[in-house]
Formats: sequence, C-alpha cells, structure tokens
Amino acid sequence: MFCESEMKPSIERTAFTRCTVAITLIAGGFVLATAHGARAEFSVCNQSFDVVNVAIGQSAGGDFETEGWWTIGTNQCAKVIQGELLNRYIYVYASDVFGQPVLSGATSMCLGRERFSIVGITDCWQRGYQAGGFFEVDTQAVERWTLFLSPQDFN
Repeated sequence: MFCESEMKPSIERTAFTRCTVAITLIAGGFVLATAHGARAEFSVCNQSFDVVNVAIGQSAGGDFETEGWWTIGTNQCAKVIQGELLNRYIYVYASDVFGQPVLSGATSMCLGRERFSIVGITDCWQRGYQAGGFFEVDTQAVERWTLFLSPQDFN
C-alpha cells in the first residue's frame, strides 16, 4: 500500500502526515490541471543540427492563410498556433538558414520573404510572394499536436 509505515507510533503519525500531504498535492495538481483544461496548440520541435525557419498554413474561413516565420534553433520548440486548433489539417513548410527547403510537401501555398500573414494560396508570384510546397499534417482533430523535425527530414 502507498505510504504504509512500519515505524513506531510517534513516527508513524509523521509518516502518515507526510503521505497525506503528498497525496493531497498530487491530487490538487491534477485538479488544477483539469480545471484549466488542456491548452490547445500546435508546436514544431527541431531535433536536427540546423536552425530552421518554419511557416504554417491552415484554412481560415473560406480561404487558406499562411503565416511565418518562426526561427527554431537546435533542440528547441516553437508554439506556432497558440489558440484552439480549428482545423484538422495544418500545413508546414520549413527551410534552412540559406532558404533551402528542408520540409516541404505537395500543397502549394504562398510564402513571404520576411515575417508574413497571407490570405489566399493562389497567384502567389503575381501578388509579390513566393510559392512553396507545404507538408500536410493530420492532427486527427486533437487539441494539442507537436511536429518533430528530425535530421532524416533534411535529406
């Protein structure tokens, strides 16, 4: 049994008190964690040996919106969506510090050269943006999702 003691009666009371406090703190932490609910977010963690720049895309109403850049150092993470995940599919593009793609996919969306937020994914070049292939991530409609970029993604 958790917190059982074979000590003398005077010491047993102290052990019982410590045990009660430990259980109360654990239970209290659980209540506090569940009272506030899980924080929704989409994070990207860089497990590679290179700094990466990340952009994301997602459905925004009737159109798509792309945002960037988050610079993520080696063995670092960035919360790229801090609010509720409204979309099951999040699109991710990552490049190295020289602008070469390290994670890309088949979904073409717009990218800006500097920090950006772009509504619409068509006619990127005509609107003064670059087009990049974004990798589709199926979050399976969960509240929190973390994408890990590993050295294998850089080949």
